[in-house]
Amino acid sequence: MHTNKEEIQVVWFKRDLRLQDNEAIYNALQTNKRVLFMYVFEPSLISDPHYDDRHWNFIKESIEDLNKDLKIYNSKVLCVQTEVVTAFNQLLETYNIATVYSHQETGLLKTYNRDKEFTRYCRNNSIAWLENNNNGVLRGLLNREDWFEKWEDYMYAAQFKTVLQSEKLLTIEEINKLENYFNSVNLETPKKAPFQKGGSRMAWRYANTFFDDRHKKYMSHISKPALARESCSRLSPYIAWGNVSIRQIYQKAQQHKNAQNKKHLSAFSSRLRWQAHFIQKFEMEHTMENASINKGFQKLKKSISIEYQNAWEKGLTGFPLIDASMRCLTETGYLNFRMRAMLVSFFTHILWQPWQASSQHLSKLFLDFEPGIHFPQLQMNAGETGINLVRIYNPIKNSLEHDEDAVFIKKWCPELAHLPISFIHEPYLMTPLDQQFNNFELGVNYPKPIVDIKVARKKASDVLWNMKKNKQVRLESNRILKKHLLSKGERLIDSNNSE
Repeated sequence: MHTNKEEIQVVWFKRDLRLQDNEAIYNALQTNKRVLFMYVFEPSLISDPHYDDRHWNFIKESIEDLNKDLKIYNSKVLCVQTEVVTAFNQLLETYNIATVYSHQETGLLKTYNRDKEFTRYCRNNSIAWLENNNNGVLRGLLNREDWFEKWEDYMYAAQFKTVLQSEKLLTIEEINKLENYFNSVNLETPKKAPFQKGGSRMAWRYANTFFDDRHKKYMSHISKPALARESCSRLSPYIAWGNVSIRQIYQKAQQHKNAQNKKHLSAFSSRLRWQAHFIQKFEMEHTMENASINKGFQKLKKSISIEYQNAWEKGLTGFPLIDASMRCLTETGYLNFRMRAMLVSFFTHILWQPWQASSQHLSKLFLDFEPGIHFPQLQMNAGETGINLVRIYNPIKNSLEHDEDAVFIKKWCPELAHLPISFIHEPYLMTPLDQQFNNFELGVNYPKPIVDIKVARKKASDVLWNMKKNKQVRLESNRILKKHLLSKGERLIDSNNSE
């Protein structure tokens, strides 16, 4: 024990980049020791194929936002780029560490294994590590018997109020000195990037405009790719990276609910519960990162087509709504839920590709990438859970219903913008004369469809519905229901809110 060194508490930020309603910070500040806030940019995660620069820039913006608030108290977040154990080893050169405070992360298998390694490290170095539940998700559950009641109790409980005092925090000067021992982290980010900016200030700007006005057309616009960008909350990246807690947003929604907007805000609130439901499912069954949760579907073999996958990734499939959705997601990091489900359905059903082959490409693009949402949703939309209705989205039907004036398609597939509306939705219906008249050549100006959609849909439907009758699939379906969907209310979430 290094008795000549000051003993401090460390708050290790992960996906909880906020000061308020942060239990780790609250617990650390209750002690009589000074506190260091730290974020570790782990090379093993930076290089992980699920992540992209857009995620790390969002995190950097979130830390800069934290630093604005901490500057008043002459403190800031220590940012280091190294692996977690190495970071704490270096800290121990200067300070003794009493306790590390953080939340339980329902992340990739890689972060779970890192946490197990860090547990051993703490034990070997006489450091206490106190992890708190995150947004009402519980570790170690065997079933969901009273999960919803516990989650709801957590949502209505008082928030953790953070009261900062300069004398309780390590100073900027001390933190600057610590940074000299590490690889420096440049927190600057591109100024004109087309993504939502990180940080609690931006989160509350979106939240306030949503609750004050934008929610009024939430239900009518939720499925429409262009209009959803305005009428949906757009809070998902801020929730995913912890700029706000689910509880903060849930309670704000309850405060704003009245007779006029009850339908819209009740639907929004139910999706906050739906979000936690899926993360809880992943927490209890993390193998779904790589394999179908329903083991019966692990026998389903699909032929890999690099040609199909490349066309899908680049937005060049010949189906306008699919291509517009992918191009929009690539450029902005956001797409409404129905279009996300449609992209996965098209990839797994129409192109008949394994969902695993879409996982990393989509996670890189989603600014709000949340492992606990990502993998269960991929499997649900791929029709491989055995407990959900098999939905094979028709991109033409969705295009006509949800982008009837082709506003979204025109924006993201500008090569189609000059065509008559009827042809924008289905350019492959153009005759050679139509093409000549519109100065347009199918296969040159825009791709021909890469598959026959009617044939592909029938094949996928026949195979998947037939598999649902398989004995192992049925046994697994019962196991999944028993473990994850015990209460009637949760079944409703799983089936009805997938739109």
